[in-house]
Amino acid sequence: MDDLDDMDHRIVTALRACGTDPRVAGAARALSWAGEHGAVWLAAGLASAAVDGTRRAAWLRGTALTAGAHVVSMGLKRVVRRPRPAHVVPLVRTAGRHSFPSSHATSAAAAAVVFGALGVRAAWPLAVAVCASRLVTGVHYPSDVAAGAALGALTARLGADWMRGGIRD
Repeated sequence: MDDLDDMDHRIVTALRACGTDPRVAGAARALSWAGEHGAVWLAAGLASAAVDGTRRAAWLRGTALTAGAHVVSMGLKRVVRRPRPAHVVPLVRTAGRHSFPSSHATSAAAAAVVFGALGVRAAWPLAVAVCASRLVTGVHYPSDVAAGAALGALTARLGADWMRGGIRD
């Protein structure tokens, strides 16, 4: 096992141990459930588009970027095929058996970038919590989460001009 794998194993073991506290486990499960297939982000984006008519197009495009980032990460999982951590007992079921990159982290970071650009200050703290939940539940390694977050942020950043309708900052 190389140094990164060793560190990945140690960190997920330590964070999964935090899930022995029922309050932490409950919160991690709820965050993981809410982030499944980007659901919380897609629902928030669509709800915001419905109530914010002035920026409806930006909300819809941002939501599409978030969904697109999620789809890209799911495709990468099929290519990389890294197994999920087997040395800890997971707190949640997963939709698939592959770990890299974390699709929860991808959609969370993409949403944080696009919703943050639209003024939603709570997007980043919620995204960080969703990312951490994947470690506490024992279904991802830290490198899975970091790669997913980087992929999501990059995807959203690359689409930022499109999201704003071609208007540059």
